[in-house]
Amino acid sequence: MSLHPSLQTYADAWTHSVESIAELVQPLDEGEWSKATPCPGWSVRDIVSHVIGLDCEQLGDPRPIHTLPRDLYHVKTDHQRYMEMQVDVRRHHTAPEMTAELEYTIIRRQRQLRNENRQPGDTVRGPLGSELTLETSMRRRAFDIWVHEQDLRMALDKPGNLDSPGALVVRDMLLEALPRVIAKRSGAPANSAFVFDVHGPVEFLRTVRIDADGKGSIDGAPSLGPLATVSTDWETYVRLACGRITLEAAEEHIKAEGDQGLAKAILSHFTITT
Repeated sequence: MSLHPSLQTYADAWTHSVESIAELVQPLDEGEWSKATPCPGWSVRDIVSHVIGLDCEQLGDPRPIHTLPRDLYHVKTDHQRYMEMQVDVRRHHTAPEMTAELEYTIIRRQRQLRNENRQPGDTVRGPLGSELTLETSMRRRAFDIWVHEQDLRMALDKPGNLDSPGALVVRDMLLEALPRVIAKRSGAPANSAFVFDVHGPVEFLRTVRIDADGKGSIDGAPSLGPLATVSTDWETYVRLACGRITLEAAEEHIKAEGDQGLAKAILSHFTITT
């Protein structure tokens, strides 16, 4: 296998999640494909279409030539329109058509990964004509696929894989974004610290520190005098950070100590994904 070692983690995470998705949807009847998911406006079929579509783009397939209906209430931005194209073009596909295309796409992507000889820093094309490194592209793909696996599990009432390889990629990416969330969005004062204590299948304790210039950083050392400490479970943390649940719906699973107003301000601006 020629895949660069630094990319293997993301390839493994993607493989685990996409194969789990294939197993989840294989036995579904037509009605179950239409079940609503935590993604506004998207059914089970739509999420699987999104998975197929983005992996086809990773393969270099041309995007579909398709005109979106004007009554899609959940499509408001250029990014959402871009993502919706691969979804809407498959909205009338049958269950056998969906599973067949998913399985074929997985086979093609696995072959691509086995033969991948580009370097992590090589530039590849991203959504809306953006450019990013191959490593960033694969990392984001591993993140996206695991989050959508969890969307499907929630819709189908089939919990699982909360501690899979993809979960660890998601943990790391969410934690990287946490200092920005607190420092830039929540009005956190300079020279302060905030602690997040997360338990469950994925556990961690992290301190976000705001320096004298208002810049945030994160580490695993405890703080002796944090302004606020937020404790919750891993699933609630992920669902809130990924915009799958409102703060009001999550509050019963969250314990905040210290400055309650600041803790609420942080959690109110907690969504990282769009």
